[in-house]
Amino acid sequence: MIITVASFKGGVGKSTTAAHVAAYMSQRGSTVLLDGDENRSVTKWVARGSFPFPVVDERQAARVARQYEHIVIDTQARPSEDDLKYLAEGCDLMIIPTTPDRIALDAMVDTVQVLKKIGAERYRILITKVPPRPNRDGELAREALRGYQLPVLEHMISYLVAFQRAVDEGVLVYEMRDARAMRGWEEYREAIEEALA
Repeated sequence: MIITVASFKGGVGKSTTAAHVAAYMSQRGSTVLLDGDENRSVTKWVARGSFPFPVVDERQAARVARQYEHIVIDTQARPSEDDLKYLAEGCDLMIIPTTPDRIALDAMVDTVQVLKKIGAERYRILITKVPPRPNRDGELAREALRGYQLPVLEHMISYLVAFQRAVDEGVLVYEMRDARAMRGWEEYREAIEEALA
């Protein structure tokens, strides 16, 4: 299975999502994460520690792809329309992360408009970095997206310091010794299962 994580906006949890999708998929078979972000975010992240799956530069895709059952692709922010077209056509599922703020939602809508223009249908929207209650920004964003009949996932990812600490330590969030970190992993697990259903 090939899963691509894409967004027209940076800072929405794209690399974090790609890493945790790859972690989930690695539990289901051999997985590789292709780091296509021009900043090489995931490559730098894993260099500080280790992941239970390999991370390679996207330019090595042709060399390594046949060796793995699942491929997860972390893309650069703001892909061109042509890039987005090829990414959408070349994957089984595209996950579009967005934070619940207006600027990120506008960028996500731009991404979806391009996907509709090119006829792509295999995508799901994941709301990330959701502030804790009593803030309702995540729920309100989800309701608004559903109002436009967009394929937004029910499960959302909370804004947790544990994600940044995991990046700092070069590990995935479930490897952190923190109850909230395990909550973050459970949220990703549930969201991925929903996206794959």
